[in-house]
Amino acid sequence: MRTLITGGTVITMDPATGDLAQGDVLITDGVITEVAERIDAPDAEIIDATGRVVMPGFVDTHRHTWQTAFRGVGADWTFMQYLVAMHDTVKPHNRPEDVYLGNLLGRLDALNSGITTMLDWFHCALTPEHTDAAVAALRDVPGRSVFGFGAGFRTSDPIDAEVRRVRSGLTGDGLVTMALALRGPEMTAMETVAEDMQLAAELGLRTTVHIETDGRPIAELLEHGLLRDTTTFVHANGISDDQLRMLADAGSSVSVSPDVELKMGIGWPVTGRVLAAGLRPTLSIDDCPAVGGDMFSTMRTAFAVQRGLDGGLSARDVLEFATVDGANACGLGSCTGSLTPGKDADVILVRADDLSVFPFNNPAGTIVAAGHPGLIETVLVAGRVVKRDGVIVGMDVPTLKARLLESRDRIAADAGIALDGTWRPTPGE
Repeated sequence: MRTLITGGTVITMDPATGDLAQGDVLITDGVITEVAERIDAPDAEIIDATGRVVMPGFVDTHRHTWQTAFRGVGADWTFMQYLVAMHDTVKPHNRPEDVYLGNLLGRLDALNSGITTMLDWFHCALTPEHTDAAVAALRDVPGRSVFGFGAGFRTSDPIDAEVRRVRSGLTGDGLVTMALALRGPEMTAMETVAEDMQLAAELGLRTTVHIETDGRPIAELLEHGLLRDTTTFVHANGISDDQLRMLADAGSSVSVSPDVELKMGIGWPVTGRVLAAGLRPTLSIDDCPAVGGDMFSTMRTAFAVQRGLDGGLSARDVLEFATVDGANACGLGSCTGSLTPGKDADVILVRADDLSVFPFNNPAGTIVAAGHPGLIETVLVAGRVVKRDGVIVGMDVPTLKARLLESRDRIAADAGIALDGTWRPTPGE
């Protein structure tokens, strides 16, 4: 099967392939086979990209997707209030079916806004059934997803058997793969961190870990021989410059969640400091109770903040963070993140004729500085059209919305919380 996307402005994010003011992208059996100014493919299905920007889909390297039903409730929360609300108060009332709906609608939201690849940093594994429900939701959404299994916080409970069980179920699963979401040196004993990382290495899993406070956690990991080029460190706001250089020397990656970090008081995003250390940062949404679920907002915040701090960041840099750099951090750089012949066709078409961005003079600059989810007209994952003419294909979204509202209302009633933003959880309650 062949598909020809024709007549659009093509941003490949691949220096070797280059960008085209007007060009075509040919897809054969789900793989990009050619990018050129004009391609003759009379047997191909045509997608007319006139007045559109054709580019790789976005990559979100860290999202707690199960929390989708509580979108906006935590807009005014601090980080500590978020922990109390979502982990101490809301999480215990989630049934497996609630997790399924949260993950399903959250992943659909991401896909709808052009995020073709997403790492689901899952830390609601109350039972094996909860974990299976989260994975099932990712499978039911036609996006590329990395299931980051997490054992929770502040625990040294053994996870070996459960990780192996989940891993065995995801072998050869196609678009859904697995990573291990580590408890990390701030949440458990170093001995447990070492055991978790050894398990991940044995199973061939990449790892992802939150590093949110001041101190020397990276130095401690280095001392114990636990820095890897397969680990993504989330946030890292309090980490000193010398420790960021340790991450660069190890080949690790950093996931910046600028909206959450600023709003919740975690700290200034480390985008520029990570670049100065010799790393390419990636971008992530984190949690939708506090912020929006689209990459446009995340890119704009990261861009504006770093420009305000030192003026040294370009829009093209930010677009790379959100695409090819994110794909590399997820271990998927060989198959996605750029419109490179030989890679899977994870492609989005962005409207360039909408009044909010017209005239579209500077494609990369306009997408980063003024883009929004309403511009995402068409989405392809591995060559399959999953959003066409602004509508997700093959999903009964109204019914799923109704089910999510029922789930949200039951959890809120059981937990005794208000949904209008008036509830202010405090640590210790």
